[in-house]
Amino acid sequence: QVQLVESGGGLVQVGGSLRLSCAASGRTFGYVAMAWFRQAPGKQREIVGVIEWSGGRTWYRDSVKGRFTISRDNAKNTGYFEMNSLNPDDTAVYYCAASNWFGATIEGAYAVWGQGTQVTVSS
Repeated sequence: QVQLVESGGGLVQVGGSLRLSCAASGRTFGYVAMAWFRQAPGKQREIVGVIEWSGGRTWYRDSVKGRFTISRDNAKNTGYFEMNSLNPDDTAVYYCAASNWFGATIEGAYAVWGQGTQVTVSS
């Protein structure tokens, strides 16, 4: 069983930055991608970015390209989500999730989820 634990959320002003972390533990073998999703109040959860665990390939949704960066530390089994130039539209609960294939953008492809961390951007 794999467990994912997010951390690093909080309150930030417009234009500010935050870095989220997602620590994986347990039987991580076979999970090749880690994604970040977010869910804003009253909206559906949406994928924001994905990283391939071994090769490092990444994918981002258009609204965050150039502002958000996904990285990972294989030795620590931890993924990171650097968020810059934050705006109120980025306010949401952010979740990390793991999949056994890279390129999946739908929730159903992700079998393991973290508990979520709140990010609030104040104007």
